[in-house]
Amino acid sequence: MWEREIQETMERVTRDIISRCIRYSRRRHREIFISKTASGKGTNVKQLNPRTPEGRAALEAFFKVPRRHYTIYGLGAPSERNAVNWRNVNLGWPRRALNLLIIFWAMMMKGTPRKIWLYRLLGVHVGQDAEIMMGAWLDHFRPELIFIGDRTLLGAFTRITVHAYEGLGKFRYGVVSIGSDCKIASGTGMGVIQIADGVRTLPNTVLSPYYVKIPEGAIVGYQKPTCATGGSEPEGRRRSDDALPEGSSPPVSP
Repeated sequence: MWEREIQETMERVTRDIISRCIRYSRRRHREIFISKTASGKGTNVKQLNPRTPEGRAALEAFFKVPRRHYTIYGLGAPSERNAVNWRNVNLGWPRRALNLLIIFWAMMMKGTPRKIWLYRLLGVHVGQDAEIMMGAWLDHFRPELIFIGDRTLLGAFTRITVHAYEGLGKFRYGVVSIGSDCKIASGTGMGVIQIADGVRTLPNTVLSPYYVKIPEGAIVGYQKPTCATGGSEPEGRRRSDDALPEGSSPPVSP
């Protein structure tokens, strides 16, 4: 449903983050890298400078194969004097502060069309007739990387984050996409993930980083209960009856 919008948005966000990295790398005299995997070899952001012909060509080649997540590293540990704050690389503080205020305001609201309008104002992609219940938390760093399909319900206290800080100046960011007709139960938490149509989660289910993609119609967080069904006797009762001497009867409760 959102594939074209996801690709365009991810590229736009990444261009912005790369530009920020280049600016801070020069200001703090650091080498900052961007990788297409969580732990793989990265590319120096200076090689992707869109202001130079070589950088523009390298940047277009970098985006040739679309990705749903990237890793930034080389920002330095907080104890280093020339370390770069990962928050500033991700998004500038004025926009973060504004997003945070709107997110807190929306959290206190019931699941109304006005609340959906607020999220769309932030940049969240919300489909037709989707509902977001009170207390749901949507990432305020890059809300435009969140995609919610038609008729999907986000239960109360759902938590969606599109970034993960891993310490020592390294963080990952990417897309959270939820398909149409999904039921995300109360307390479900998720990071960068792709959820197909018709998926249902049970309360307090944690999806990421255990899942990368959830198939259509899946029920997540469900375990078959260990109890008797269909009128059969519990396993413990059958075992105790089998242990009785031949010809005797089980005791009758008064």
